Amino acid sequence: MPLAHHSLPPGPAQAAPTPHRRRHIAGSAILLAGLLAGAVGSPAGAAPSAVQQMSVTEAPAAPQPAVTGFAQTAAHPFGTNVHVFDPGMPVAEIQATVDAIAAQQVDDEMGSNRYSLLFKPGTYGTAEEPLIVQVGYSTEVAGLGASPTDVIINGHVDVYNRCLTADNCIALNNFWRSLSNLTINVTGLEGCRSSANFWAASQASPMRRVNITGGNLSLMDYCTAGPQYASGGFISDSKTDAVINGSQQQYFVRDSSIGNWSNGVWNQVFSGVDGAPAQSFPNPPYTTLDSTPISREKPYLTLDSAGQYSVFVPAVRMESAGTTWENGPTAGRSLPLSDFYVATPADSAKTINSQLARGKNLLLTPGVYGIDESIEVKRANTVVLGLGMATLTAVNGAVPLTVADVPGVDIAAVTVDAGTVNSPALMRVGKAADGEGGGAANSGMHSDPANPTTLHDVFFRIGGPHVGKASVSLEVNSDNVLLDHIWAWRADHGNGVGWTTNTGRNGVIINGDNVTATGLFVEHYQEYNVIWNGENGRTVFFQNELPYDAPNQAAWQHDGVLGWAGYKVADSVKTHELWGGGSYVYNNVDPTIHATRGFEVPVTPGVKLHSLLTVNLGAGTLDHVINDTGAPVSTDAVGIPSYVPSFP
Repeated sequence: MPLAHHSLPPGPAQAAPTPHRRRHIAGSAILLAGLLAGAVGSPAGAAPSAVQQMSVTEAPAAPQPAVTGFAQTAAHPFGTNVHVFDPGMPVAEIQATVDAIAAQQVDDEMGSNRYSLLFKPGTYGTAEEPLIVQVGYSTEVAGLGASPTDVIINGHVDVYNRCLTADNCIALNNFWRSLSNLTINVTGLEGCRSSANFWAASQASPMRRVNITGGNLSLMDYCTAGPQYASGGFISDSKTDAVINGSQQQYFVRDSSIGNWSNGVWNQVFSGVDGAPAQSFPNPPYTTLDSTPISREKPYLTLDSAGQYSVFVPAVRMESAGTTWENGPTAGRSLPLSDFYVATPADSAKTINSQLARGKNLLLTPGVYGIDESIEVKRANTVVLGLGMATLTAVNGAVPLTVADVPGVDIAAVTVDAGTVNSPALMRVGKAADGEGGGAANSGMHSDPANPTTLHDVFFRIGGPHVGKASVSLEVNSDNVLLDHIWAWRADHGNGVGWTTNTGRNGVIINGDNVTATGLFVEHYQEYNVIWNGENGRTVFFQNELPYDAPNQAAWQHDGVLGWAGYKVADSVKTHELWGGGSYVYNNVDPTIHATRGFEVPVTPGVKLHSLLTVNLGAGTLDHVINDTGAPVSTDAVGIPSYVPSFP
C-alpha cells in the first residue's frame, strides 16, 4: 500500500522530505523513474524533479596522515588520533582542529584514518561564537562527563549529505561515525542550516546519551540539493526536542525521550521511548513497545575533576524505558583506566592476549589493527572498548575476536573487517560449534540472564575497504547474550566487491538460547542473512537487504526455493519473537531473479513476528513477506512496501 503522509513541524526549512532509493553498487548509474509515493515530500525551495539520476561511481580517498599541529590541552595516553578538548581553549582553536579533521574525513568512506574527538566537562562555544562540528567518516565525537549534561556544546554537531554531483546529494552511504554523552544547545549557522542539528547518517552511525536542546534534531539534510535520501539508524539513551525523521527509510530509537516524531517512511521502531508515536503499523509504519525487554547501555570514557580517566559500565535494565540519566546518575560501575591495557595498532594480537590474560580490560585506540590470531576474551565481566571506530582486520583467515562462555563481557564500538583469506567467522561468542558456523549451542550453564554478555555498536564488513572473505560475520553460541546495535555488511560498493570476490555466506548465526537483539542490521549475504537456531530469541528492529549481485537465479536458490530469506528461524525452534522487521530486494545484475520470501519461520504458536514488510528497490522480485504470506513486491511498484502486521 502507499505510504501515509505525515506533516512536519512548521518552520521555514522544514517542508516534508522525499522518499528514497537505496545506495547502489559502485560503477553503476541507476535512473530513479518517478518519485515513490509515500510519507514525505520535498524540502522548502527545492522541489525534486520526477526523475532523479543517481551517480554512484566512487573512488575511495587515499589514506592521509593524522591531522596534527594543533595544541592539545594536556598529555593523554590515547595517541595522536585522539584529540581531547578543554573548555578553556579558545573556540577558534577547537574549530580549526575539528574543521581540519572534517575536511579530511567527510569523503573518506573507505579510508584507514580514525579519529576520536573528546570534550572534557564544561561548556564550549557561545551564541556569539558557536562551535560547529561536522562529523565525517570514522570519527567519534564524545563528552567525557559522567552525564550528558556535563558537556555542553553551544552550536552544532552535524552530519550533512554527501554531494556526489552538484544535484545528487544523499546520506545513503554516511556510515561509521558516532556521537555520544554530551548536550548540544542548537545555535548558530545561517538560513536553512540554523533550523536544526542535522544527523543525516545511515547505518553504523549511533547516537547515544545525547541531550539536544534549543532546536530540532533532523535525521535528513534538507538543505542541500536532492534527492536527500537517508537509510539509518540508531538512537538510544537520548533526550531531544522535535525529531524530523524525513527520508529515513527505517529507524530504531530505544530507551529515550523525544518531543515528537515527524513522519514515517517504511519501518520506524520505538522501544521504551517517552513521547514516541502510538503503535500504528502499517499506517503510519510505527511499531511502539512500551519498554525494552532487556537493555544495557554502552560503556563510555569519563574524566573526573582530578584529571583521572575511567570507563563507566552501565548496569543491566529489565523492561526499561526512558534514559538512564535524566532522573539521577546512571547506575553501573566505574573502572579506572589503570584496569585497561591501552592498545595501539602497533600491538600484535599476542601482546593484547597476554594483557587480557593478566586480568586487564582492553581499550583500543583509533586505527586499523591487523589480527593474525584471535584476540581471546576469556574472563567474565571484561570490557573491550574501541575509540574512534577502531577496526580489527583479519589476517590469513583468522577469527579476529572470540569471547568465552562467560557472563558480563562488554564489547563496544569495534569494527571487524574480513581479510583476503577466508575466515570461518569474524567474531564468535561462546565455544565454536563444529564446522564453519551453525550447530547447537555449547554454553548453557556458563551464562547469566541477569548479566548478559553484550555487544554494542559492533560492525562487520566483508569488502568495501579491500577484498574480504568470511563464511560468517558473527556467530553467537553462548546463551543470554544481548546484541545492542549490530551492522553486518557484505559490501555492495567500494573496493573488492563482486559475487565471487567478497564472499560471505551468512551475516549472523544465533545458536545460543535467550539471545536478544535490539537493533539488528544485516545486509547482502549470499545465503541466509540471519539464522536463528536458539530458543527464546527476541529481536526488536531488523533491517535487511538481500544481495544485489547474484549473477542469475541458478546461483541463488536452494532446495527448490528461489533465493534465500533475509531472516531464518530454524524449523526446530519453538519460541521466538520479532518486532519491526524489513527485508528489501534489488537484484540489479539480473532483474529477472526472484526470492521466494523475506522471512522464513516455523509455524508454531511460540514463534510470533510483528510489523513485517518487504520492499522492491528497483530490480528483482520478492514473492512473499513471510513464508507464503504477503503480497509480492516487484518493479510494478518500486518503493511501495508489502506489509504483514503480524504472523501467524
